[in-house]
Amino acid sequence: MAHVSIIGTGNMGQAIASVVSKGGNTVELFGSADKAQRITGEIVVLAVPYPAVAQVIAERGDQLAGKIVVDITNPLNFETFDSLVVPADGSAAAEVAAALPQSRVLKAFNTNFAATLASGAVGEAPTTVSIAGDDADAKALLAGVVSAGGLRAVDAGSLSRARELEALGFLQLTLAVGEKISWTGGFALV
Repeated sequence: MAHVSIIGTGNMGQAIASVVSKGGNTVELFGSADKAQRITGEIVVLAVPYPAVAQVIAERGDQLAGKIVVDITNPLNFETFDSLVVPADGSAAAEVAAALPQSRVLKAFNTNFAATLASGAVGEAPTTVSIAGDDADAKALLAGVVSAGGLRAVDAGSLSRARELEALGFLQLTLAVGEKISWTGGFALV
């Protein structure tokens, strides 16, 4: 059984917490008022918007050392919603990994909407969580948590694949914001 700490209590944080607890794993949620509370999970999910990640790392970086840190962000320009704000050959996950060299950083959940995590389906297909990272054991542990929670997990490759996952997440978000797809839809792997 895994112990998961989730920083962020919004829709995604709540949906991921539900998946974790459905699988019999323990979960703790941290909101902005919980800065004094120490992180105890072996897996820590950064369920905050991309602009907040640097502050979380500044405040809690020492607590993240030795942990599996899951970046769920899509680093999009929130003012214009028309571009990603990381270099084309980089990713938000790569920035997190550089800032947390003693952590095992994974990219996951960024191509999922909260509603599809909660329902377990994207249209007629099961919800699939793509996981990218350089540590096979960390990916396997997170995949086990996801699978135990009733979703499908797919190893998307090394952490360098995070840039493609972020581009896909960005496209999916812009389609939903533009009302081309619903927030209960999105991309599915079949």
